Amino acid sequence: MDIAEIADRLAIAETLALYCRGIDRCDPDQLAAAFTPGAQIDYGDGANPIAAVIPGLMAGLGAMRLTQHNISNTVMRIAGETARAETHCVALHIIPAPGGEIELVVGGRYLDRLEKHAGRWQIAERVYVMDWTRSAPATLQWEGGLFDSLQRRGARGDDDPSAAWWAEA
Repeated sequence: MDIAEIADRLAIAETLALYCRGIDRCDPDQLAAAFTPGAQIDYGDGANPIAAVIPGLMAGLGAMRLTQHNISNTVMRIAGETARAETHCVALHIIPAPGGEIELVVGGRYLDRLEKHAGRWQIAERVYVMDWTRSAPATLQWEGGLFDSLQRRGARGDDDPSAAWWAEA
């Protein structure tokens, strides 16, 4: 593996991580930046243009208190300006429900075809494979013991502490 391939692998990993950040912060611009303008995405309901998918994602995810997408185990094959990657994802969703909240955890994989444009890797096609789910009453805790002293909380959009932190960069 030469230095150019190592750089491409790191850049692809960054694109995949920025997708997760865009989803979890409900940031449609960050999410769109992870994809080519003509990208197709299929979460299991058929392929759709990314521009048509993002508004529905933002509405659905925005109705949840929080999500956290964790990616790992990426296997990728790079061929010039194109690449394929399979990436495992475990995603936590805290969903409002009558009488409390539901904790939905989903495990699956992203099958991505990526393209390099102007030195930047973007997802051109994504197929999601769901491997498992788990749903139960939420056990998320904000108060008590150690949690009483931890006052910085994650949030969506510009309310998240990372928004100001990144603005200083």
